[in-house]
Amino acid sequence: MIPRILSEQLAKRMGDRKALVLLGPRQTGKTTLMEALVDSRDDVLRLDCDDPEVRGRLDTITLAGWRDLIGSTRIVFIDEAQRIPDIGVKLKLVTDRLKDVKLLVTGSSALELANDLNEPLTGRKWEYVLHPVAWKEWSDHVGAFEAERDMEQRLVLGMYPEVLTHPQDARELLRELAGSYLYRDLLGYKGIRKPELLEQLLRALALQLGSEVSLNELAQLLRVDKATVGSYIDLLEKAFIIFRLPPLKRNLRNEVATTRKVYFVDNGIRNAIIGNLDAFVLRTDQGALWENFLMAERRKWMAYSSPFTRMWFWRTAQQQEVDLVEEEGKQLRAFEFKLDPKAKGRIPTTFSKAYPTATAEVVHRGNFRKFLGA
Repeated sequence: MIPRILSEQLAKRMGDRKALVLLGPRQTGKTTLMEALVDSRDDVLRLDCDDPEVRGRLDTITLAGWRDLIGSTRIVFIDEAQRIPDIGVKLKLVTDRLKDVKLLVTGSSALELANDLNEPLTGRKWEYVLHPVAWKEWSDHVGAFEAERDMEQRLVLGMYPEVLTHPQDARELLRELAGSYLYRDLLGYKGIRKPELLEQLLRALALQLGSEVSLNELAQLLRVDKATVGSYIDLLEKAFIIFRLPPLKRNLRNEVATTRKVYFVDNGIRNAIIGNLDAFVLRTDQGALWENFLMAERRKWMAYSSPFTRMWFWRTAQQQEVDLVEEEGKQLRAFEFKLDPKAKGRIPTTFSKAYPTATAEVVHRGNFRKFLGA
């Protein structure tokens, strides 16, 4: 098992009465992480909601039903909770009425859980997101030298736990992940009426990696309306497949304000979607893969170490651009990404004048470790 940064944070939450909720993509190790918390306990009730029998039991459960199901157990672990309708209301019965019971809950999709959990469990839960393995986790596990020696593999095959621990099967695992697992929650969601459109949209986004995305252009390409494209992109983000980066607009009239950049949560998933798992040295999209890797890994590190940091990109109508701008407290940090340490990179003077207190840094293969917390 690759040690995960969240382990210590989750362990600290085991001693209170609030439900402990762990969200994130499928196959990132949520179940393994939760199991590790209760490994030495014999008073755990495990409910896997992928099991039809469990779903049937929880579908219409009442307080009396909970009492009968739980018995003398003091920890209830509910895996893949998004499979149960109105799960938040059902869990509220436990947190409010069975106060000596600790709930551990995992979910692979924020599609249903976002609304089902937030309102009923307000003030009753601790919520975390487990991402694919972070660079710091991998580097700490195998050593900095070994991790960097394998860098080009990671840029192509990504950071999913099983891909890392079974390198001989990595390509087959990614094809499986990008197929059945990727769409499993999405295709069961009521908002998806055109599965073939979903696949076409994902491929289009994958081919525009790191570029600003125009809903109008995508709508024309896919021959659907702009609202449908926007709603499907929103669903893809809630299913932990992509994430969006908004533009920073504060000081200048010509700062871009309406478009978004779209990145993939994992390089390997992106490459499997476009059907290109060729070695890094053979690829024409090296710069895009490096940018997606840095953006995804920085997002993981910030989520674990500084969750209130805000992130944007910056661009003007004259194409002056900063890849990433962060705000932590009142401090702005600007980053430009370059694959080659020898390549010239700098923050535009226009940005520096508009935001004179911002720090600036070029991130490349020679100095990226600090940027990712390693």
